[in-house]
Amino acid sequence: MTDFDLRGKVCVVTGSLGLIGRDFCRALAEAGGAVVVTDLDHAACVDRATQLPNAIGHGADITSEDSLVALRDAVLAKHGRIDVLVNNAAINDKFESPAAAARASMMEEYPLALWKKSLEANVTGTFLACQILGSPMAARGSGSIVNLASTYGIVAPDQNLYKKPDGTQPFYKSPAYPTTKAAVLGFTRYLAAYWGKAGVRVNALSPGGVENGQDAYFIENYCARTPLGRMASPRDYAGAIVFLASDASSYMTGANLVVDGGWTTW
Repeated sequence: MTDFDLRGKVCVVTGSLGLIGRDFCRALAEAGGAVVVTDLDHAACVDRATQLPNAIGHGADITSEDSLVALRDAVLAKHGRIDVLVNNAAINDKFESPAAAARASMMEEYPLALWKKSLEANVTGTFLACQILGSPMAARGSGSIVNLASTYGIVAPDQNLYKKPDGTQPFYKSPAYPTTKAAVLGFTRYLAAYWGKAGVRVNALSPGGVENGQDAYFIENYCARTPLGRMASPRDYAGAIVFLASDASSYMTGANLVVDGGWTTW
């Protein structure tokens, strides 16, 4: 089990304050990693880091080169190295009101501005974080990058999940999120091949849906569609993230680890 030990490894987690990002940080810290908590809110990152052993917090915007360079420099000044990068930061569509969502989430009406915003955060942000934070790994000759994809990067959204019991459709899963997550998978394979000889492994983790106060009808629909019969909790991904970050996955690169309760089996 020593292969899962992250002691001595510096682990940067983007989107650390999000639903599963918080648990990623905790899991990596519990495995012994020196965790760098990073998200948009610097003060909240610093506060979160105080709740973990051997962690620091530093705010950063993954869509800003200058912000990521400042993050990289701060981590290198503190630790002298980066061993693990978890690209967890991403956005999902938010609409002004439920009434607006019903129409704006449709393919026919989906706003170009939201499409561009998702591409900027989910694809360009992942690219920039790998370029700026991953390059020191390649220069040193070792490291592990984990890019967060999604089941919706593998299969199309089942729009029936969002349908109410009365048959009305208050929301559609819009096109940007599945498209950007599929792009993350393609980029993961590209970077795995490109940095393989440099000793940097690059893999993707595709999680299933996490229960987080959704409407009861949605949870029921999702559970009925999932072989294990339930949605995930953030803790369900702890083992997967430690595995991909650690030497336990030392001969694994360019792969997509799907942890979805069986969602994509049918």
